[in-house]
Amino acid sequence: MAGSGLYGSDTSGGNTRRAATAELIGTFLLVFTGTAVAVSAATGRTIAGQPSNSLAVALAFGLVLVALVSALGHVSGAHLNPAVTVALALTRKFPWRTVPAYVVAQLIGAVLASLVVWGVFGSTARDDAALGATTPAAGASVWQVLLVEVAITFLLMFVIISVATDDRVAPAAVGPAVGFALAAAVLIGGPISGGAVNPARALGPMLVSGSLDAWWAYLVGPLVGAAVAALVYDRFLARASAPEPSEPAVENA
Repeated sequence: MAGSGLYGSDTSGGNTRRAATAELIGTFLLVFTGTAVAVSAATGRTIAGQPSNSLAVALAFGLVLVALVSALGHVSGAHLNPAVTVALALTRKFPWRTVPAYVVAQLIGAVLASLVVWGVFGSTARDDAALGATTPAAGASVWQVLLVEVAITFLLMFVIISVATDDRVAPAAVGPAVGFALAAAVLIGGPISGGAVNPARALGPMLVSGSLDAWWAYLVGPLVGAAVAALVYDRFLARASAPEPSEPAVENA
């Protein structure tokens, strides 16, 4: 299966340690970037002018994912998300034997990111902003959180499996498409669930901050959404052929 992973990565057993290390580093950078901006916004810190806002958080997650797909995609596939890893395994695009190494690496990366955010921003980040942990919005039920996490992870996974596993897609479009999808997902889910889209991104800050509200919805929702998206694409779209150009009409002599 060498070279058969996302973005041309090597999914053979001999690459597991290197790939898992890339997943740890990539998930660390993804979670650190997004939650650092979220903590800055929640605590009113500024660079110049007004503090960051919700748009800045979504852009931070989306932009850093574009960079990480380019930097690490060829090494590990840049899953950076347990839901993506499991969904790819379900559709036989990733070996099940490697799933535990990836998921553990992703969770460790997320926890380390939260510890660094705590160290950088101090106790205020943990006490007042829960280190950027996703929590249900005021008035939102846990079932609404679950539903929106299923929907937005479906969006992200559908784009990932479409652009990263189908050779009909131009390689230059892959990184931006995946990053834009993540940014859109965070913007959609933010007002209800905080827009986790990723069990590691959700659980890392939760575990370090001790804020575990509706934790199971942030685990189950992305896993279900990603699995459904991967199965829909695999069963109904991946085998489809690109439409043939229509033949020009031939005029009668």
